[in-house]
Amino acid sequence: MIIERETMQDYHDFIDDILVDETTLQKRVVELGEEVSSDYQGDDLHLICILRGGVMFLTDLMRNITILNTVDFMAVSSYGTSRESTGQVRITLDLKDEIQGRNVLLVEDIIDSGYTIASVLEILRTRHPKSLRVCALLNKPERREVEVPIDYCGFVIPNKFVFGYGLDLDEYYRNLPFVATVNLDKYKPKE
Repeated sequence: MIIERETMQDYHDFIDDILVDETTLQKRVVELGEEVSSDYQGDDLHLICILRGGVMFLTDLMRNITILNTVDFMAVSSYGTSRESTGQVRITLDLKDEIQGRNVLLVEDIIDSGYTIASVLEILRTRHPKSLRVCALLNKPERREVEVPIDYCGFVIPNKFVFGYGLDLDEYYRNLPFVATVNLDKYKPKE
C-alpha cells in the first residue's frame, strides 16, 4: 500500500518579503560569534538553546565562537497552537546540566512580546549562574510587552509574522536559509 504524502504549499506562493537574506544572515552570525568570543575571552561559556526555533541559529553561532563552550537545551511553550503568545510559559524540556557558577548565554531565535524569555531568565537566575546573558537572532521591539535584556542582537525587525531559518509556520519551513515575512491572505494552513 502506498501512502501519498500530503503536498505542502510552496512558500513562494505566500512569501511577502525576504526580510533577511542568507548572505546577510550568515555574515551577522559570524559577527555575533566574534563578539561573544571576545567578551568571554579567557573563560568558558555554556550555551543554552531554546528549542526548537533556535537550533539553526545555535549551530551556526557555535561554529563561530572560538572559545571553549558547552551546550544544553530547554524547550518552553507560550504559544500553544496559536501564533500569538499566551503569556503563560511552561517548561517542556529542562536542562540536563547544572549552571551554578557558570557563564551562561541564552540563545533564542526571536524575542517579540518578551514573556517567554523573561520567564526563562527568571528560572535560570534561581540556579545561580556566574553570568547570564541573552543572544537573540531577531528582536521585534514593537511587539514588546515585557522588557528583557538583549546583550547580543542579530537584527531588529518590524512587527510582522516571520518564518525560515529555524522559525516555523505551523511547524513547517524551518529549513529555509533566510528569514521571510508571510502574506497571511495567501497562506493556506494544512487542515
